[in-house]
Amino acid sequence: MNGGSRDEFDDVYRRHAPNAFRRARRLLGNEADAHEVVHDVFLTLFEHPEQYAGRSSMSTFLYSAVTHACLNQLRNRNNRLRLLRQSAAALPALDHRSPRPERMLALRSALERMPEPLAQVAVYYYFDELTHEDISRIVGCSRRHVGDLLQRLTQWVDMHTQEQSTCKS
Repeated sequence: MNGGSRDEFDDVYRRHAPNAFRRARRLLGNEADAHEVVHDVFLTLFEHPEQYAGRSSMSTFLYSAVTHACLNQLRNRNNRLRLLRQSAAALPALDHRSPRPERMLALRSALERMPEPLAQVAVYYYFDELTHEDISRIVGCSRRHVGDLLQRLTQWVDMHTQEQSTCKS
């Protein structure tokens, strides 16, 4: 879609916006924020079509762009303080065996403070339950690096859980 026509963009929007919206709604937990993120992603693509370099499929490109935009949205929410208080109790719920709704709430809260590479891998692994190989294709790194990032994620969660336990004492 590099330098494509308005008709080409409209076709891309019709084919991919519904999936992009479902992705954003799943990550953000509400429709209003999801609509805003998807609108922004497609507006940016329309204004700067060169950002899609064709190295992957359009759906993979948009999947990554929407994920990144959602992570930014989570970090910038006005109710950040409230979510951070909730995350103190919820961080241990990141265990993969915990019930899905609690795990997702905990992850949304924790994502606001996580470094970007850890946040991306956390979303792909815990929200989407993707394999290391699938994550490596999306992020553009080796499977081993994905494993290293997941290990760093566990360490990050452990460190922040300990910090928050100490703060409560």
